[in-house]
Amino acid sequence: MDAGNRLFLPTRVGQGMSLTKKSRRGGFGLWCLPSAETGVKLVALLALAAWSSGFAPAGNFADVKPSPQQVEWQDLEFGVIIHFSTNTFLDREWGDGKADPSVFNPTQFDAEQWMQGIQAAGAKYVVLVAKHHDGFCLWPTAQTDYSVKTSPWKNGHGDLVQEVSDAARKHGLKFGVYLSPWDRHEPRYEDSGSYDKYYTEELDELAQNYGDLVEFWLDGAGSAGHVYNFPRMIEELRTYQPNTLVFADTGLFEYGDIRWVGNEQGVIPYENWNVIDRHGYLRWRPVEVDTPLRKAHWFWHPNDESSLKSLPELISTYEKSVGRGGQLMLGLAPDRRGLLPETDVARLREFGAAIHQRYGANLVAQHIPRHSAADRALDGDLDTFWSAPVGSHHSVLEVEFPKPVTFDHAMIMEWLNDGQHVQHFRVEVWDVTDWKVAVEGRAIGHKRIDNFVPVTASRVRLNILASSSEAHIREFQLFSVGGNLNAH
Repeated sequence: MDAGNRLFLPTRVGQGMSLTKKSRRGGFGLWCLPSAETGVKLVALLALAAWSSGFAPAGNFADVKPSPQQVEWQDLEFGVIIHFSTNTFLDREWGDGKADPSVFNPTQFDAEQWMQGIQAAGAKYVVLVAKHHDGFCLWPTAQTDYSVKTSPWKNGHGDLVQEVSDAARKHGLKFGVYLSPWDRHEPRYEDSGSYDKYYTEELDELAQNYGDLVEFWLDGAGSAGHVYNFPRMIEELRTYQPNTLVFADTGLFEYGDIRWVGNEQGVIPYENWNVIDRHGYLRWRPVEVDTPLRKAHWFWHPNDESSLKSLPELISTYEKSVGRGGQLMLGLAPDRRGLLPETDVARLREFGAAIHQRYGANLVAQHIPRHSAADRALDGDLDTFWSAPVGSHHSVLEVEFPKPVTFDHAMIMEWLNDGQHVQHFRVEVWDVTDWKVAVEGRAIGHKRIDNFVPVTASRVRLNILASSSEAHIREFQLFSVGGNLNAH
């Protein structure tokens, strides 16, 4: 049938649909209906889609709330993703699937050393690239010989996924995996049905043998024209890991729980609302901001010291990701020894110390207690929060100090269990005769950090000018950062 006689409806990427990639993330699919059959069938089709996908068209953004798993995940704030494979030994970013497994032989592999650096940076979870686009597997999968079991590392008896997951949990870090759909080595990739079975069996091994997974990464990079059965893959994952959050772009709308920020520069460049609209359906999809520790390099490369990001660059990344209500995912790359380079570990330690220095001395701790519910937003306890009067759309939270304090940064957190409510706010200071604006913004979400010209006052207030319902403020904190390592 000619395309001119068909109606195209955007929908999820699923069985019998192509994932087309023009960037590193995401994709879309199309349903085709003869135009003569649109009428009643279109209405029925949309109703069926809503029912089968587990959600209906939402009437309002404010009605959408996060799952308990999403709330817990957003509290983690900062994770790392680790790239380590045959590319590491061949000075490549993109493997072609032809590398001999014999090249993979880290002589000093030490997952403990990785975790010590990661923990020092302040990260709370680790995602390991268990299989990148070249198809080489870092665990002894039963589905292919193209894995660590045919490498000289540990005489083919090693399991890098197991060692990394064990080390992460030993150091109090949650663990997740990236399993690339694109596979440039596996011959079955040319047959969608056969490859779906292969991929799902690999997924089963990871989902059943390595404990709870905090996150599962899906990345459609390089998969142009290939047909995936994503619904089957994600439903298989949910069978064994019902609490795992899936990272994917909006092309996998019904199944993804986390969305890509849209760039790899470490910046949320827009007002960050957790709820997004795709084809008239609303879902809570918090943002994850992935960016490598070394500029433009996810894998380790020799003679590459100049690519290591500076401390001010990392602080800027933190404040433009976590500080804009998102999740920072920092890319780390062990070297050919199987160790994080000493310079990388040192920078991670500096980063963690700098963030603690900037945001470790909350001036609001000096406030005069009001002995009211408002103190719950001022107590430094993330398990408490202040609620504005029920049904209100404007409210004020005021802080009074025994003597004037000088500050140049404000940090605000919403309690998101009931949704993201604040839509317009100001931080204001009393200057004896009137309230003056220090900073003004729209979205707050999980956490918002604002910097501004230093102000001095003994009375400060969070003036919520507009909220969809009563505001729930988890924390209102003030800091004097000054010019030290100023990242702005």
